[in-house]
Amino acid sequence: KKTLINIIKLVVIFVVFLFSSLFKLIPVYLFNINTKKASTTTLTLLTIFADVCILIIALLLYGKELKDEWKTFKKKPGENFDISIKYYFIGLGIMIGSNIIINYFLKLGNSQNETLIQGMIKTSPWLMLLFAGLFAPIIEEIVFRKSLKNVFKNKYLFIFISGFVFGLLHIIGYDLKTPLELLYIIPYGALGLMFALMDYK
Repeated sequence: KKTLINIIKLVVIFVVFLFSSLFKLIPVYLFNINTKKASTTTLTLLTIFADVCILIIALLLYGKELKDEWKTFKKKPGENFDISIKYYFIGLGIMIGSNIIINYFLKLGNSQNETLIQGMIKTSPWLMLLFAGLFAPIIEEIVFRKSLKNVFKNKYLFIFISGFVFGLLHIIGYDLKTPLELLYIIPYGALGLMFALMDYK
């Protein structure tokens, strides 16, 4: 019964995450916003609104479990901080290394996701700090780590699936100019693998 509930929660959170752009329609229709003529700041605000909606749903699904896990986490803050820093920098190192190969040897340039984020940072730095620094990481941890760990009990299966799905969802949804752009799964996936390993530890 518990496994079935966890599978249903996983399906719900992934559907909500994948179709999160539909939440943007709420303020668009309420305030009659023309998205074709909207500024980057307005579009960023719409994204933040969608993220808040996802976060509310995620907390409704996993709030009690996250609260319990936070209590466990706080029992060994120093050890947990060391583990977090270690795996974060390993993941970041792999991400940087693979991006160097992709950018300089294969001449693919930045991923479309990265280009989009950089453009939003230039036009709305404070809003992007709120989006990329607060809402997105919390949502991604719940979607790509918490929901998957509840379903996939095998350590290695959980870590692989979490990393692969994390990498894949950072590149799909964009019009890939060449199949080589699928290689961006490696840097994003490497970071996702390390986050999954960090979460497991």
